[in-house]
Amino acid sequence: MKLPRNFFKPLAIGAPAPLRELPLKLERMIHFVPPHIEKMRAKVPDLIHQVDVVLGNLEDAIPADAKEAARSGFIAMAKASDFGATGLWTRINALNSPWVLDDICDIVAAIGQKLDVIMLPKVEGAWDIHYLDQLLAQLEARHAVTKPILIHAILETAEGVNNVEAIASASPRMHGISLGPADLAASRAMKTTRVGGGHPDYKVLADAAPGSTGGTKRAAYQQDLWHYTIAKMVDACAAAGIKAFYGPFGDFADAAACEAQFRNSFLVGCAGAWTLHPSQVAIAKRVFSPDPAEVAFAKKIIAAMPDGSGAVMIDGKMQDDATWKQAKVLVDLARLVAAKDPEMATRYGL
Repeated sequence: MKLPRNFFKPLAIGAPAPLRELPLKLERMIHFVPPHIEKMRAKVPDLIHQVDVVLGNLEDAIPADAKEAARSGFIAMAKASDFGATGLWTRINALNSPWVLDDICDIVAAIGQKLDVIMLPKVEGAWDIHYLDQLLAQLEARHAVTKPILIHAILETAEGVNNVEAIASASPRMHGISLGPADLAASRAMKTTRVGGGHPDYKVLADAAPGSTGGTKRAAYQQDLWHYTIAKMVDACAAAGIKAFYGPFGDFADAAACEAQFRNSFLVGCAGAWTLHPSQVAIAKRVFSPDPAEVAFAKKIIAAMPDGSGAVMIDGKMQDDATWKQAKVLVDLARLVAAKDPEMATRYGL
């Protein structure tokens, strides 16, 4: 374990100093783009104005014979556009793959100054973060990158879940952690082929009525396969001062189920989710922007308790310092949304 003074020292001579606080950014959706496909790259200038983060995907869903094309396509895509307040990320290949070293070295050399975050898949422990942390510092120094490139881990193995607290606090480069439900399901030997979401067989039954027979129909309630893991991830991220994200929802045709899964993760503390299809962007934007009615009530709490102390009654409900903190979470997020979305700014009264 590094002492605090050393934790915030650059890991290479000439590398930028690590950040002590994460940049305050709106990241409701991380929108995945396959950069080896030219027509998808051509849509990026319009996407920049529609999403909070554009991510060039180099890993899963990119065929082995297209890995180099995806890498060069991402570099070209990044050079071609001004991303402004929209985040520019990439998901590199896993550390045990034959492509990852070129992914990291080529991208930092070409666009290190523009790149905000590297998403690292299949993180199993702090050691994975330490390796990438050191390598990024060396490359930043070599290529005169003046701001540190942050690391976002994907939680998609049982070992990674077991080590999530150590992963979250492994480096000041840590931006956040996303749930990777498909690989995690395989790692755990879960019996589902779905990418995120629930399963109709994962349920509880209502108690049988007294005197009923075995054939009597009983109410069934589907449960959330991912609640435990998301909650554990959120706690680890919150304790480390970084962000938690829900990952992919694979059934593009089921918008209602996608919205329910996104909303569950939002309510439990996630900052955003992945969007793999354009239809999911509007869902993520709606879900991860706080409800105007909730924001209005939160503003009442803050107005009644400007310094967050004491207790007041508002609309028949007791409010104190704990609810003031809850209200501040909503209002602070609403201000971030309002700064990017004039329509929501009007609805929030901000």
